[in-house]
Amino acid sequence: MGFNIGIDIGGTFTDCFVTGDSGLILACKTPTTHYDLSVGFMKGMRELARLSGKPLDVFLSETDSVRYSTTVGTNAVIERTGPKLGLITTAGFEDTIFLGRARNWADGVSMAEMRDQARIRKPEPLIQPDMVVGIRERMDSAGQVLMPLSREDVLEKVQALVDRGAMGFVVSLLWSFMNPEHEHMVKEIIEEEYPEDYLGSLPVVLSSDVSAKSGEYPRTMTAIVNAYIHGVMADEINKLSNELRDSGFKRPITLVHNTGGTKKASRTRAVLTHNAGPVAGMYGAAFQGRSTGDQNIVFTDMGGTSFDIGVIANGEMKSHDFIPVIDRWRTNIPAVEVKSIGAGGGSIAWINKLMGNALEVGPQSAGSMPGPACYDQGGAEPTVTDADLVLGFYNPDNYLGGKMLLDPDLAAEVIEKKIARPLGLSVAEAAWRIRRLVDAQMGQETFNEVALKGHDPRIFSLYACGGAGAAHACDFAGYIGIKRIVAPFSSSVYGAFGASIMKIKEVWERSRSLKIFQWARQKYLDDIESFNRPVRELKELAIRDLRLEGYDERQIKFTLELDMRYGSQYNLTKVTSPRLEIASADDFRELCELFMARYAEIYSAEAGFPQGGVNIEGFFLTAEVMTEDPRLPVEKSAPATPESQAHKGKRAVFWEPKEGYVDTDIYDWTALHPGNMIAGPAIIESPQTTFVIPKGWQFSMDTFRNGILERTDVAVAKQPERIGSLS
Repeated sequence: MGFNIGIDIGGTFTDCFVTGDSGLILACKTPTTHYDLSVGFMKGMRELARLSGKPLDVFLSETDSVRYSTTVGTNAVIERTGPKLGLITTAGFEDTIFLGRARNWADGVSMAEMRDQARIRKPEPLIQPDMVVGIRERMDSAGQVLMPLSREDVLEKVQALVDRGAMGFVVSLLWSFMNPEHEHMVKEIIEEEYPEDYLGSLPVVLSSDVSAKSGEYPRTMTAIVNAYIHGVMADEINKLSNELRDSGFKRPITLVHNTGGTKKASRTRAVLTHNAGPVAGMYGAAFQGRSTGDQNIVFTDMGGTSFDIGVIANGEMKSHDFIPVIDRWRTNIPAVEVKSIGAGGGSIAWINKLMGNALEVGPQSAGSMPGPACYDQGGAEPTVTDADLVLGFYNPDNYLGGKMLLDPDLAAEVIEKKIARPLGLSVAEAAWRIRRLVDAQMGQETFNEVALKGHDPRIFSLYACGGAGAAHACDFAGYIGIKRIVAPFSSSVYGAFGASIMKIKEVWERSRSLKIFQWARQKYLDDIESFNRPVRELKELAIRDLRLEGYDERQIKFTLELDMRYGSQYNLTKVTSPRLEIASADDFRELCELFMARYAEIYSAEAGFPQGGVNIEGFFLTAEVMTEDPRLPVEKSAPATPESQAHKGKRAVFWEPKEGYVDTDIYDWTALHPGNMIAGPAIIESPQTTFVIPKGWQFSMDTFRNGILERTDVAVAKQPERIGSLS
C-alpha cells in the first residue's frame, strides 16, 4: 500500500490530505489559484512531498491514487464559459427547456431573491432557442415505436445546427428512458457524418445515457449540463494529468463523485462532479463516526466561500437529493443530499439599504483573490474572517500555523468604513454583529436540514469541519439544540480527507412505475419479473462498467434503493430494499411495510395514505468495490500532561458587547493530549484551524486527537434574535 492523496479545490483554499502505511497522515492548505487551478494543485503536491520527506518524483511514484474533487465544471455553468451546443429533441417539444417547470424561476436562488418578485428572472438558457431542433420520431410511454426515425430528417437538422456554430450535440427524445433506440440511432448518424478522424467531429451526449429517468425537463437539463461542462473538465483533467505524469505519477487521476464514491476520470460523467467536495466530507464523517461510535451526525463544513450541511442517520448517507439543482438548473442526478449556503470566512458583510439599512452577510464572497481585507491582497470588503480577527478570535501572527500573516488594522479599517460608521456602531460591536448574524444563518439552515427531514437534532453529534468550523461551531450549535460537537483532527481539510479514503462506487438508476400494493383489491403485485428485470439490467451495467475499471464481480457490494410513494401523491420517499430480487408477494409486503415506516418517520403516521396503494417509481442500484479501510492514527493512552503545558498566554477577546474585550486563555493544540480538558472561555490554536470555546462549553481531546466540545450549562438552544437579515 502506497500513498492515497485527496484533493479538494474550494473557492478560497485548495485542501490536500494523504493517508499511507501505518496510519501515516499528512495535510496542507494552499490558496486556490482561479486563473489556473493546476498552479495551486501542484503547489499542494510539492508541500505534501516536503512533509513526507521525499522528493516530489519519489513521493508521486509511491502514490497509489490521486482522488480529486473540483468545482471547475460548476464554475463553467455559473460563468457561462462552456461550448455552444445544439439540442436535438422530439418535434413539438423544442420549447421544453425554456418553459421549464412552474417553479423554474426559483430553482437555485436564495430565499431573499425569491421574495424580490420585482427583480427575479428565469435563468439565461445554456442553449439558445435557435440551437434547438425537433426531429420527426415518437415513442409511447411503454417504449413502443409510434413513428420511426427519419435519417434524412436527422441529417438535415444536424447540418442546420452545425451551420449555426454547434460545438457538440445533446439528444433528448421523448420517453427515451423507456427505450433509447432512437437516441442511439441519432448518435450513430452524427458519428457517421462527422467521424472522429474529421476535424469537424463533435461530441454527442444522450439523455438516456446520462439520466435514464422520467421527467422531460430535468432529464434534458441533466444531459445539457453534462455536455456543457464536459469539455471544460476534460481540458482541466488532461492538464493536471500531464503535470502529474511529468512529476512522476504514472496512474490515472480518480474523480470524486457526488454519489459518494470515486471513479477513473476517463469513466466519469462530468455532471457527477458537481458538489463532490462536500459529499467527500460527509463520507469522511460517516467513516470517522464508525470509529468513534457516532451513528447520527450533522455534518457541517464552514470554509472560505460556503457553508455545507449534510445528515448521516444510523451511520449511513442514505438519501439522495430529491431535486438536485446545479446553478439554476433542476437535474436528475442521484447525488447525496448536501445543502450549501453562501456563509463562510470570506462571506462579505454589507448593508442592505432597500431593507432599511439591515446588515447582511453573504452570499457574495471575497474568495482567495483578493480575499478578506486582512489578507492584504487588495480586498476592500469586510468579511467574516475580518470580523473574527477584530474580535480577537484569530492570532494575526499564527494563521495557518504562521504561513499566512493577517493585518488586523486593515480588517478594522474596512469594517469601520463599510459597517460601523453607517450603522453608528463601534468597530468591535459591528464585528460582533457580523459574527452573530452569520452564526444565526448557519444555525437556522442546519436546524431546517435536520428537523424538517424527520430527525431530532438533540440526539445528533455536530461535526464541525472546514477551516472556520471550529471557530464558529459552539455559537451556531445553540440554534440547533445540539450539545455535543466533534471537530475532527483533519477538520480544516475534511473534504480532502474524505476523498483520500473513498471507495470506487457509482449509482445506476432507472425509472419504472410499479403498483406493488393495490388497496381496493388488498392484493400485492404478482408479476415479480417486473421488479427483478430492471434490477438485473442495472446489475449487468454495473458489473460491465467496473470490470473495465479492473475489478471482479466478487469484489462488488450491491445496494438497492427504491423511490416509493403512496398512489396519487407526488413526493417520493427513498427506501433501502432488504434484497436485490423479489421471490414472492411476501417480499412486496415487506417492502410496503418498510416504506410506510419510513414515511411515518418523516411525515408522521397520521400522514399515511394506504388507500392510494403503494407504488415504486424508480430503482437505484449502488455498486461499491469493497477494499480495506485505512487505519486512523490512535494516540496511545497515557496520563494526560497538565493543560498548563499547552498554555500560551492570554489575548483580549470580544465575547459580548456588555463585557467588551476580556483577557482570554490561549492554548497550543499541538501540545495537548487525549484526556486534557479545557473549560471556556478559551481559544485553542492549531496549525490549520482555531477552536473558539465560549463560556458554558468544555473542550476535551479523544485518542484520535479529535476535539470534543460539550455543553456544560443548562441552556441548550437559543432563539435566533433579530440582529440583521437571516435570509
